[in-house]
Amino acid sequence: MSRPRHRSRPRAALLVLLAAVAALVLLPGIVGRLAPGERHAAPAPEPSPLSGVPSGFFTGSDAEGVRRIAGAQAWLGGGRLTVGHTYLPGDRWSNIEGHPELFAPWARWKAERPGRLFVLNVPMMDRNEAGLTDAEVREGLRRGAAGAFDGHFEALGEGLVEHGLGDAVLVLGWEMNGTTYGHRCGPDPAAWKAYWRQVVGVLRGVEGQRFRFDFTPSRGRDAVPWPDCYPGDDVVDIIGMDAYDQPEGVSFEEQVAEEYGLAHHVAFAKAHGKPVSYPEWGLFRNGDNPAYVRGMLDWFALHRPVYQTVTDYCPHGVWGCAANPRSAEVLRGALGAPARP
Repeated sequence: MSRPRHRSRPRAALLVLLAAVAALVLLPGIVGRLAPGERHAAPAPEPSPLSGVPSGFFTGSDAEGVRRIAGAQAWLGGGRLTVGHTYLPGDRWSNIEGHPELFAPWARWKAERPGRLFVLNVPMMDRNEAGLTDAEVREGLRRGAAGAFDGHFEALGEGLVEHGLGDAVLVLGWEMNGTTYGHRCGPDPAAWKAYWRQVVGVLRGVEGQRFRFDFTPSRGRDAVPWPDCYPGDDVVDIIGMDAYDQPEGVSFEEQVAEEYGLAHHVAFAKAHGKPVSYPEWGLFRNGDNPAYVRGMLDWFALHRPVYQTVTDYCPHGVWGCAANPRSAEVLRGALGAPARP
């Protein structure tokens, strides 16, 4: 997986203020845990372990990434990482179909212990990070909606079922509200939604599958309001959000309150009767920031996502990135094995 690219977003002061008020009304349970301002006014208590929230670290897409999960778990002191999260390459259709070299290590990891969850990010377009123009994206979305790429997704679904991964969570066309990927929504939201619906129909038609489909924008408005891309309750099982600590100088509280931010996400999911997830999160523009990590962990404890996975490489991570020791301590305290009496 190439590192996701994120951009700062302009925000009107009035919108931030109104969103903050709405967030406090919607989410009274978190107010006592978070102090206003750029950072917590006083040291926050260490969060309790996130019992019942399936958690994982993204440590790489290949077999080595699977093996590194055991290292991250040992660093946590034995706390279980029950979520395995990886990405299909989006360079060409043969890789989007998947292949045994990628599926087999994850299938073995999942089969080793009951209750493990496999999460797979699925590109909706080949040449997905090749800087496609809006016109090229628009043409691809319309072709996809008309069924031109059905065979590739049918092959993907059959391969997953064959490897015992037929109950995977599929994060289809992630961060569609941005400009990074060729599967972005902005050039033609109507075609994007129709294409999503077409792909879900194909994958649900694969014999033996029990896939769940995760609609996951990046936090905030980005290039287009992400609700404009929502394809419908009948083809979405989970509403996710990728939420990194950026832009520079923005506090966790502002990330909650911003336009199309964390508060909007959970309110939108509730209105549509869907659970939430956080497939990608981590540090980014504000260095080693334990207040942000505490805020996110408190958010998970309050909103009980289907799963959450830390992006664990520099600059985002904590186990795989020695530059963030204070954040690492907070995360280890929440996800590590509970102390023995």
